[in-house]
Amino acid sequence: MKNSVCLIVLSLFVFGSIVFAQDNTNKEVNKTLKLMSYNIKFASPTYEPLWDVRREWQVNMIREYNPDIIGTQEGLKEQVDYLQDHLPEYVVIGEGRKGGDDDEHMAIFFKKDKFRLREMGSFQLSATPDIIGSGPSVNPRLVTWARLAIINRTAKGEASPNKMDYRGHWENTQEFYIFNTHFFNGKADSLARESAAKLIMERVNELNRFGRWTKERPIFLMGDFNCRPGSVPYKTFVGDKSSDNQLLFEDSIEGGQGIDWVLHKGNVNVVNYERVQYNVDGVYPSDHKPIFVEFKILDN
Repeated sequence: MKNSVCLIVLSLFVFGSIVFAQDNTNKEVNKTLKLMSYNIKFASPTYEPLWDVRREWQVNMIREYNPDIIGTQEGLKEQVDYLQDHLPEYVVIGEGRKGGDDDEHMAIFFKKDKFRLREMGSFQLSATPDIIGSGPSVNPRLVTWARLAIINRTAKGEASPNKMDYRGHWENTQEFYIFNTHFFNGKADSLARESAAKLIMERVNELNRFGRWTKERPIFLMGDFNCRPGSVPYKTFVGDKSSDNQLLFEDSIEGGQGIDWVLHKGNVNVVNYERVQYNVDGVYPSDHKPIFVEFKILDN
């Protein structure tokens, strides 16, 4: 009998430890965000391999890395639709840079079982940012943005901290912003890139909170910026070693790297940074390599 009681107690202890560990794991997962920025290369008939070949590679790569959120650049409607059809766990938002389905998209894909969409929008990188499609007639540029909330469900067996008819502030809901863009390219467009960076900073700084009634919302800016660390747009976003402006972003990798960046500001830490080397027999599915960054949201 004593042995039976000991066995039961031990079983309960082990089972309880597993449940506790799972609950803790779930809570920890809710504090992590895995972001990917990826210029998927538009479906050009002159680019090898053709989209019909490399599209499956891109789906396989995304499944392998399993990002929570993906910001894509250059995707035409057929490309964005293909990825959405073959990655049904994601919701996709964004429009073409000439409005609607026209031209290249700066799409944002996010896991529908992990996030709720609170707000979304686009603005043009032009003198009239609220007029979608404005700017140069060839290769206009756009920003897609979203305010997302992490879905926060009470763990199984836990009592909810709120009453059934609760109507107050959901103080335990963590929200954040994602901005995704693709800058002008070419030496002649250096001033356009600088102006674009200043415009984005103006829009981002409008989101700074004016009171303590809500949690801080981290902000993530990702994209293909067509310029390198040390350039004027880069310094507009992150400053330099002597900068003490608290409104600036930080790069996910110290000192920056390449032209594809994932920048951040707010109460987050970088856990892992990777320039993805996914290829098939030495052939890459795009002329860009995805940037994959895992963040941890810190307690306020």
